[in-house]
Amino acid sequence: MQQLSRQPAFELGQIVATPGALAALKKAGQQPGEFLTRHVNREWGDLCDEDRKENDYSLEHGFRLLSAYRTHAGDKLWIIVKIEGGLFLFSRSK
Repeated sequence: MQQLSRQPAFELGQIVATPGALAALKKAGQQPGEFLTRHVNREWGDLCDEDRKENDYSLEHGFRLLSAYRTHAGDKLWIIVKIEGGLFLFSRSK
């Protein structure tokens, strides 16, 4: 069976992670790439419909993108992206 590869919706830029996000990833035994891959493939995670629609609009107009995911340990990670600056910020909710 042939696998189809999906092209990312946008390019990754510089990645910056908060200490809390790094701790959450370590606690869960997960890597940032797992969440970044979902994000660049427009899998926005635990967002409401309004935020999902805002992301679709933002992709077309170069505004910020937001994703939220749960680690295996239950911690919430947020990815906030400013397209022009290519900056990714992971933060962990407390």
